[in-house]
Amino acid sequence: MDFIFIIGPSAVGKTTLARELYKRYKSVIIEQNMVPEFEIPDDVEDVGEFEEQLCWEDTLLQIAFFHERGYRNIVALDFDDLRAREIPVVFEGEDYIILRLVSGDAEQIRRQMEHRHNNEGGLYAPDYVERANDVIRKRSLLPNEVVIDVAGKTKEEVLAEAISVIDGFQPLREYDYEPGDRHDFLSWVQSRKLF
Repeated sequence: MDFIFIIGPSAVGKTTLARELYKRYKSVIIEQNMVPEFEIPDDVEDVGEFEEQLCWEDTLLQIAFFHERGYRNIVALDFDDLRAREIPVVFEGEDYIILRLVSGDAEQIRRQMEHRHNNEGGLYAPDYVERANDVIRKRSLLPNEVVIDVAGKTKEEVLAEAISVIDGFQPLREYDYEPGDRHDFLSWVQSRKLF
């Protein structure tokens, strides 16, 4: 597999899984929040959208950089959920998989967010996480996307399931795909009025 994308709501375990897959496949992990610090020009009208666009483009450049140097099983995550609908467009013809992590247990994901807030930092939005999980869980599958429900599973069980899926997956390289309605996806960018 060339690319492993991990998507899902906050606190579902994306980073935990990504770190383990990175070690398993001895590759590289790229998170959208790894971009350098940069100033927003004064003439930018929509700061949130501008910042997210630059971060997405930087992430794509990092992915391409490592792939061109022979890396495979590149693990990428932490981009705006709305970008998930673009992955099949940008990576058509490539060997990739999208792992969509969700939880069928809303209370579990709330607990994970609370734990993260108290111990690890990161986005803390307890009232938002349930809605995000619900929307992401219910939308249609994208090309080369597989859903992993983390409800009631340990991180070791989620890892074992992800490895099994990845190692047995035969990605489609050609498909008919039109990005779905953007309102079927979430955006962390509040200015898009989808938050």
